[in-house]
Amino acid sequence: MSATQLTFLPPIDEKEVRNTIIRELKRYKALKVQLENRKEREAAGMNNLFPQLRDQHSLNELKVCQMDRALKQSLDDDELRIIKAKYLSPQKIKDIEIYMEMGLKKDKYYQVKRRAIYNLATALGII
Repeated sequence: MSATQLTFLPPIDEKEVRNTIIRELKRYKALKVQLENRKEREAAGMNNLFPQLRDQHSLNELKVCQMDRALKQSLDDDELRIIKAKYLSPQKIKDIEIYMEMGLKKDKYYQVKRRAIYNLATALGII
């Protein structure tokens, strides 16, 4: 019996999962800054410093909270290091730079990166 015969779940489009997680990680960076800025404005008593076109404070705060939890609790150290370096760093860093710095072989790096993306997607309920 092959592994595909034992699978009860529908197949997952790996590219779609990866693109969704990357998009959410990039949005997470902006939402985290938005949350910090809002708290800073509230503390200074300046709630209307910038015009608001959308009012999604509670939704955005929940997304940040859940992404924080997913990053901290669903990834091991290497997975978290890769995700932070690749997607949450202010600089654009190439994969080769990350795996060289981490002392990982190319195949192992991509295996860990793929596992990190799937763990995040699972923790966030995307898959």
